[in-house]
Amino acid sequence: MRDIRLNHIVQKVNDMPVLPSRVNRIIELIEDPNSTIDDLEKEILMDQSLTSKILKLANSAYYGYPRKINTVSQATILLGFQTIKSIVLASTVSKMMAHELKGYALGENDLWTQSQTCAIISRNIAKEIKISNPETAYIGGLLRDIGKTILSYYVEREYNAIVNKVEFGNISFLEAEEEILGFNHAQVGEKIAEKWNFPEDLVEAIGLHHTPEKSIINPTLVSIVHIADAITMMLGVGIGVDGLAYNFSPFALETLNLSSIDVEDLISKSHDLIIDRDSFDLI
Repeated sequence: MRDIRLNHIVQKVNDMPVLPSRVNRIIELIEDPNSTIDDLEKEILMDQSLTSKILKLANSAYYGYPRKINTVSQATILLGFQTIKSIVLASTVSKMMAHELKGYALGENDLWTQSQTCAIISRNIAKEIKISNPETAYIGGLLRDIGKTILSYYVEREYNAIVNKVEFGNISFLEAEEEILGFNHAQVGEKIAEKWNFPEDLVEAIGLHHTPEKSIINPTLVSIVHIADAITMMLGVGIGVDGLAYNFSPFALETLNLSSIDVEDLISKSHDLIIDRDSFDLI
């Protein structure tokens, strides 16, 4: 039975829609050093919904610009190409994360709100420790639980078996997922990131955000997403059945050189970062 279920899960990943061609085109333009702001604006303006979401996020209090941003070109000049890339991805995956996930006791929009929170906190941590591209951390935080969108159905079916494993086997929900289903949600998210042709360090950050000590490619990025994920849960944002016992990995704290005082400061700042609803109301 387990092999059959595993095959079903793998097939579900294979059936997962690829990123829309326009989104891929926008990302290509952003990564092309020869492309211009006009090139980018023309491509984005072909999608009215995407345009409105970009402008809504660009004008959210999180970015803090005193005057209203009215055009995509203005947003690009003020925020930069990499931030536009983050906003485009957030706008695209927000619908995928909007559904109720009964297996994780997450209501409608809970996963999206939780993911955007983790993304914003990840970016802030990256800025605090001064890594070169904090937007990569944002994307890692945004997509770290994308695997739940596929695994929820299977978790719901095997819920009692998974909970029994947690209660009587003294293991985490993540480990119980893997034992009962053959995959945990982080591993499924990793498969989705591979399908979307993400860079190796992002694939690793999504796949190992619960186990940063296993990271090889970019331990710093994985540790950032891990810490942001734990802070998100501590703030009580979209806590599901697997979010009640999150701890900071000593490996992640050491990798980022964070003391207990540093962590308290990050938690305090994180609360202030997520009060603006325009950063979340995209759906």
